[in-house]
Amino acid sequence: MGETLATQAVFLTGGTGYMGRRLIARLLERGHAVRALVRPGSERKPGLERSGPAVCTIVVGDALDNASYSAQVPPATTFVHLVGVSHPSPWKAEQFRAVDFVSAQAAIAASFDAGIRHFVYVSVAHPAPAMRAYIEVRSECEALIRASGLNATILRPWYVLGPGHLWPYLLLPVYWLFERLPATSDGAKRLGLVTLDQMLGALVAAIENPSEGVRVYEVPDIRRLGTVPSGL
Repeated sequence: MGETLATQAVFLTGGTGYMGRRLIARLLERGHAVRALVRPGSERKPGLERSGPAVCTIVVGDALDNASYSAQVPPATTFVHLVGVSHPSPWKAEQFRAVDFVSAQAAIAASFDAGIRHFVYVSVAHPAPAMRAYIEVRSECEALIRASGLNATILRPWYVLGPGHLWPYLLLPVYWLFERLPATSDGAKRLGLVTLDQMLGALVAAIENPSEGVRVYEVPDIRRLGTVPSGL
């Protein structure tokens, strides 16, 4: 694991989204400087307000066009990319390529141009028997990150439980069983469910502990890192 830094200067895309606005609040509370990319007209969305004495700096731009925001990435040294199609489903294949892939291309280019020291990307667990188009695009984005030469942390959750994302709680007894059966244990753990709190904790841990090279956090790693103090 790379050198742990007390505070980070973070540039974040997807700051008004499900994870983004909550991650911003946590980072500000922990003393990090945060700059968040938002679409024009989204500057006042919840999650971008003051958090204690700290304030998130708003950068207005288009996540699909790095030229619209690249110049405002510095002085950040950590880039967190959270843009993606909400509520992924098999019939959104075209949107995955138009939004997830293009925004990742833009973020990687902006990070490279800005001399970013650590790139953090939320991918998806794979391989899996479902959501092939989604996994294919996210895997291609991972390949772009590796080809860029950036130091990076890639997180691979399968499904994040939280407000508005509660129905999979019904599957927990099935997961409990499958994780304990030798024939299904590895797959059940790799495609396991994580809570929003665990996901946020793992993201904070990734940000506060920059990697050297490319590091991947699978579901068991996310669960572990999401339940211990960051910076350890």
